[in-house]
Amino acid sequence: MNIDENLIREKLENLVDPDLNKTFKELGYIHEIQVRNGLIKIYLKIVQPIHWIAEEINRLCANALNEIASDLENEIIISELEQQDPGRTVLKGVKNIIAVASGKGGVGKSSIASNIASALSLNGAKVGILDGDVYGPSQPTMFGLTDSRLEVLEKEDGTVVALPTEKWGIKVASMGFIMNRDQAAIIRGPMLASYFSMLFEQLDWGLLDFLVFDLPPGTGDIQLTLTQKIPLTGAVIVTTPQEIALADVRRSIAMFKRVNVNILGIIENMSYFSPPDMPDKKYYIFGRGGGKLVAEETGVPLLGEVPLDIVMREGNDGGLPIVLRDDVSKQKQILIHITKNIVREIRKINQKMLSDYTLQIQI
Repeated sequence: MNIDENLIREKLENLVDPDLNKTFKELGYIHEIQVRNGLIKIYLKIVQPIHWIAEEINRLCANALNEIASDLENEIIISELEQQDPGRTVLKGVKNIIAVASGKGGVGKSSIASNIASALSLNGAKVGILDGDVYGPSQPTMFGLTDSRLEVLEKEDGTVVALPTEKWGIKVASMGFIMNRDQAAIIRGPMLASYFSMLFEQLDWGLLDFLVFDLPPGTGDIQLTLTQKIPLTGAVIVTTPQEIALADVRRSIAMFKRVNVNILGIIENMSYFSPPDMPDKKYYIFGRGGGKLVAEETGVPLLGEVPLDIVMREGNDGGLPIVLRDDVSKQKQILIHITKNIVREIRKINQKMLSDYTLQIQI
């Protein structure tokens, strides 16, 4: 059967990227089409990150090709559209940088950050997490690395760099790897920012699809240092439902907007409790709907609501984030869905950067 390549192109150009709600033609996805020896080969270049959407894009293309050439085999090869340089002088090998922040302590921000990093790695992405909480580093415990120290390496050119530790396929760095376990971090503001800068300026992270920054709570020196020195892809704000936490979330959102950082969304943690013997019952211990309310007030997406669960606490204390456990739990499914929502927001930002760059070239 002879198939016109123009017919194939027309069919594929009308497909829509589910994350971006734009057609393949609008996005310039179709790189090359080959029809040879009973095989249709499609080469696509799509907006990164591709790990969470590639399977869906492949399915859309395969279904479209089967409608017009069901008797021919097809192969879809997906790669990334070249992203424009975000203008970083450090972390040049990192494609997407996500800051996980909270307006106040005690909302489970570090637990959420460790699970986001872990969930991002499930689809084959190269992921790192940087624990920027100098006063209370949590990631060494959450990844079972309390006895770890940073490895120092001298390069061929004589420069000395430190290397992050790796666990569960995720690169991890923390001030907890520098200080003794029981050592109090008594550090003033300027020194605090300096210590934090060291973690991303002097560490060799290599090539990463994602680097997750677990920031300390609040809107102080470290947050400002990060936004001034590194063009972030975006920030995720973690809160709990009660009003005392929401007031601080509003301040965090205002800070990130003031320094022109994209806000990927809000995660409401400890949203409710469901007893194991009554999984359909929900007890709203800390109030209800606070995250949704702030999201609507500020025009920021609500990425999801994470319930209380002892299994997540056990994972945090035991060095195995819940999304990496083999068993399927409600919390695990919710956290993976939240991570998928984060990736969708990142793809929207990256697509806009590409579009803006193309527009500048045309002008």
